[in-house]
Amino acid sequence: MNLFERAQFDRKLAGLPGVTFVDQWDAHVAKVGGKVFCLLSDAVPLRLVFKCGEDSFDILTALEGVEQAAYFAKRQWVSVTGGAPLGADDLLAYIGRSHALVAKGLTKKLRAELGIREG
Repeated sequence: MNLFERAQFDRKLAGLPGVTFVDQWDAHVAKVGGKVFCLLSDAVPLRLVFKCGEDSFDILTALEGVEQAAYFAKRQWVSVTGGAPLGADDLLAYIGRSHALVAKGLTKKLRAELGIREG
């Protein structure tokens, strides 16, 4: 599985509750409740950008191929290239956490409408 391929990106992320996709900012963007939680860049080198917690941000940005995401960095967003030492399962776990972090900021009503459980 290669999350840097659009079809795989869509297939894996579509399994998360309330996810929609849109093409904007020269990227394929995954949203929950209208809020961005992950994007796949269109430009080479391909990049995945997602939100992470403060501790994960420090750990991830210490890795080769991972850096603070432009325009998002102040809120613990990272940009990961295909050469980063993270496997697909790790990336999926981080992206799932990004989904949860962003969904947590949605209203309780919207989370319920999207089928997102409290947790």
